[in-house]
Amino acid sequence: MNAIGTLHTNLVFKRRTHVLAEALARAIPADARTVLDVGCGDGTISRLIGQKRPDLFIAGVDVMARPRTHIPVTLFDGEHLPFLDGGFDVVMFVDVLHHTPDPSVLLREAKRVARGAVVLKDHTRDSMIANTTLRFMDWVGNAHHGVRLPYNYWSTAQWRKAFDSLELSPQTVERELGLYPFPTSLVFERGLHFVSRLAV
Repeated sequence: MNAIGTLHTNLVFKRRTHVLAEALARAIPADARTVLDVGCGDGTISRLIGQKRPDLFIAGVDVMARPRTHIPVTLFDGEHLPFLDGGFDVVMFVDVLHHTPDPSVLLREAKRVARGAVVLKDHTRDSMIANTTLRFMDWVGNAHHGVRLPYNYWSTAQWRKAFDSLELSPQTVERELGLYPFPTSLVFERGLHFVSRLAV
């Protein structure tokens, strides 16, 4: 397991974090000043966003304590964000919601805590082969960290239904992220990823 983690870090992690930071920095509204990163891990992506957007203060919240983090991190129970209504301009999820039994629970909490927008990076599972690919990527990227893996990937239709029911309005959607170099992109991109800004 450690060997897989090392291989993933060396071949995928650095490129992925930089590409995601670029996309997320674009998705965060220009007038935002405070961001809550839910499921932030060690805060690497938030640190990179902060380098591109020094106007932002980014705090993290997670169910697991990492020994070292790049941003301040508060522990929480995985369902209830320990912050006041409208406590942040933006609430952000980066590949977090598919690790929960029901993404709607945290999306509802994000809407409560966010004054302006929810920024979301996640996956779409619109075929059986998509499900298999996403499970493999998830296992390689997370199993060595001890992250819970329920493999709860939603289809495009499920995301739309959740956004509608929670009255979250998609403002921007980016699907061609370039997380993987050619030719691995032919397997691991394929419209499986998206970054979206949702107005609350």
